[in-house]
Amino acid sequence: MALRRAFSQCTQLVRTISSAPAARLATAEPATFSFRQMIAPVAQTRAYSDVINQHRDTPDNNPSLKWEFKAENMPKVNEILSQYPTNYKQSAVIPLLDLAQQQNDGWVPISAMNKIAEMLEIAPMRVYEVSTFYTMFNRQKVGKYHVLVCGTTPCMIRGSREIEEALLNHLGIEKGETTKDGYFTVGEMECMGCCVNAPMIVVADYTKGAQGYTYNYYEDLEVADAIRIVDMLKKGETPKVGSQTRDKAEPHGGQLTLLDPPPGPYCRELPKVETSA
Repeated sequence: MALRRAFSQCTQLVRTISSAPAARLATAEPATFSFRQMIAPVAQTRAYSDVINQHRDTPDNNPSLKWEFKAENMPKVNEILSQYPTNYKQSAVIPLLDLAQQQNDGWVPISAMNKIAEMLEIAPMRVYEVSTFYTMFNRQKVGKYHVLVCGTTPCMIRGSREIEEALLNHLGIEKGETTKDGYFTVGEMECMGCCVNAPMIVVADYTKGAQGYTYNYYEDLEVADAIRIVDMLKKGETPKVGSQTRDKAEPHGGQLTLLDPPPGPYCRELPKVETSA
């Protein structure tokens, strides 16, 4: 499937380039007629990533800044580390990055990565390569609510592109940007695993730090549902989590199987374990 898609994109790109007006190619200066201009007709019809994989030092994100886990999060740090043998504690890099992100208002600065590398006694590069591979880790600041729209095929054909466009217009931002009040950042995620309840979004809530962090799915959405959810969140209200129209995962049009109680055999009751006094 991936090869077929790549071949399709290449074929479309070749057609776009070959159909460019000859006069434009002849008169354009090499420095101004760029590859980006040639693929613009293709790029305008496709989704794009808002994730940046390079690090650039900034005043609030550079290795010279000190970063530590807060005292209230240290029990969780110790709990995570206790799950791995001391000679394999580098396996804790993902849960520690996740905890650091929850503590740090939804993003992981490079100083936090360096601190985790120090705690795990590994090279900083081992942490960098994980944080840049998984898009769940944000390396730039995000809003208090990070709204991610599923962009995979089932959600796309059920209207996720329209939902994403409506959210961006409603909030007055572009994909990957944060609203001026700092409340919302809108991005895209691939396959959230609830295809039967497509389309859907997920909202990471960083308003209460690591102790009150939530990551909630909102499924079976219409455009109006998505707008209502972000408006409720901004007011401090709690939208319904999960499907907005159904009480479980089921096919479009309603449940078609298991409509009656199963005939059995049923699971047997296991005897209670007797303990000596």
